[in-house]
Amino acid sequence: MLTFIGILMVLTGIIMLIIKPFFGTVKALNWFTKQRNFQMIGFGFVLSVISGMFFYAEPGTAYAVQYPWGSQKAVVHQGINTKMWGRLIPIQFELPIKYVIPNKKDGELGEQSKYANVDVAKYWAFSDAVKARIATSVVISINTADEDQFLSVADRNKTEKNLIRSRIIPNIDQSIKNTCKLMDAQDYISGQASDFDRYFKDQLENGMYVLEEYIASEQREIIGDSTIVRTVVNKESKQKRYRIKYINGEPIREHGNSLKAYGLTVVQAVVTEIDWESTFDKRLQLQKEEVAQTQLEKQQAERQFYRAQKEIAKGEAEKATERARLEKEQIQKTIEAETKAKVAEFNLIEERKNYEVAQFKAKTQKTMADAQSYENAKLVTAGLTPQERAEWEYKTSVNIARELKELRLPEIYIQDGAKQGDSGNLLQSLIGADLAKKMMNRKSQ
Repeated sequence: MLTFIGILMVLTGIIMLIIKPFFGTVKALNWFTKQRNFQMIGFGFVLSVISGMFFYAEPGTAYAVQYPWGSQKAVVHQGINTKMWGRLIPIQFELPIKYVIPNKKDGELGEQSKYANVDVAKYWAFSDAVKARIATSVVISINTADEDQFLSVADRNKTEKNLIRSRIIPNIDQSIKNTCKLMDAQDYISGQASDFDRYFKDQLENGMYVLEEYIASEQREIIGDSTIVRTVVNKESKQKRYRIKYINGEPIREHGNSLKAYGLTVVQAVVTEIDWESTFDKRLQLQKEEVAQTQLEKQQAERQFYRAQKEIAKGEAEKATERARLEKEQIQKTIEAETKAKVAEFNLIEERKNYEVAQFKAKTQKTMADAQSYENAKLVTAGLTPQERAEWEYKTSVNIARELKELRLPEIYIQDGAKQGDSGNLLQSLIGADLAKKMMNRKSQ
C-alpha cells in the first residue's frame, strides 16, 4: 500500500512539473509550486523505498522472504522486518479447513471466520452404498521450527491458498473416502463414529491406508429363546467389504501421500455433522420406531417378569409364615410331650425312692422284731425273777386274749369217732393250731 502511494506521489509530482508551465493561469494549479512538486516526488520516493525495504509481520503468520538476488529466509516473529523488495509468501501457523453442510432454507454456509478455508460438504458413499454429506473440521499446523522445510514448502506451493487446495484438501478427501469404505452407515450410527475420526486423522497425518477387498459372510441372527429358535438370513448373505492391509502388525500406507512429508501436523480432524440421504433417513426413522417398540415390549416383559417374581416371593413368604406357624406348634407339642415325659420320669423316680424307703422301713422293723424275739428268748433261757415272770405271763395272757378275740373258728366241723380223752379238747386244738400259726408267722418276719 505504501509503495502504491509513494509511486502515485512521484508520478503526480513529475506530471505537475511538466504541465505547470503550460497551464500557469489556472488557479487550481497554483498550489503545485515547483518546490512542492519536488517535495512530493522526494516523499513518494521515500515511501516506495521504505515499503519495498521493510514489511510488518502479523502475529500467527510465518513469512518466506525471497530476495531478488536469490536468497531467502523465514520470518516467524511479528514486527517490522527487512524485505529489500523481495517476495513475501505468508502462511498461517495453523490452517483451519472446514467442510460445511449448507442451510437447507437459503443454502448459506453460516457465519465463518476470514482466516478459515470453508467449502461445501461433499457426498461420500459408505461401504453399504449409503451416501451422506460429511461435514468436517480440520486444523493443520505448519512446522516453523525447521526453517529449511518451511521454506521448501513455501517455495513449492507459492501461496497459502495453493498449499491448501493442492496438498491439504486432496488428502482430506482421500482420507474421508478410505474411511467410508471401512464401515457401513449402520456401523457408524451404531457406535463406530469414534473409529471414523481415528482412521480419518491417522490417514491424514501419516498417509493413506492400502485397502484390500474381502467377502464377508453375514452371521445368522438367532431370534427366540432356548426352546424355540428361528434364524433370519438375508438373501444376499455375502457382501464385498474393505479392510486395512497389514504387514507385521502395521498398516501398509501409500507412499508419497502424507502431510507429514511437508512438515504439516494434524492438530484436529473430526466429523462435525452428517447429512444422510433421504432413503437412509426414512430407514433410520423406521429403525428408531422399531427400537422404541422393542424397548416398550421389553419393558412390558420385564414388568410381567417382576410381577411373577413378586407373586412367587409372596407365595414363598406365605409358605414361610405357615411353616413358621407349624414349626411353632410342633415345638410347643414337643415341649409338652417332653414335659410330660420328664414329669413321668420324676414320678417314677419318686415312686422308686418311696419303694426303697418302704423296703428299708420293713427291713428295719423285721430286724427290730428279730432282736426283740432274740432278747426275749435269752431272757427266758436265763430265767426270770418272780416279778418278771408275772409280768411276762400277764402280757402273754393279754396277747392270747387278743388273739382269741380275733380268732375265727369254723361254724361246722366234723370229728371222727375217737374218744375225747384220747385226743383232747377240739377247741383247745384249734386254738393252739391258730396261735402256733401266728407265732410262726411272727418268727418268720
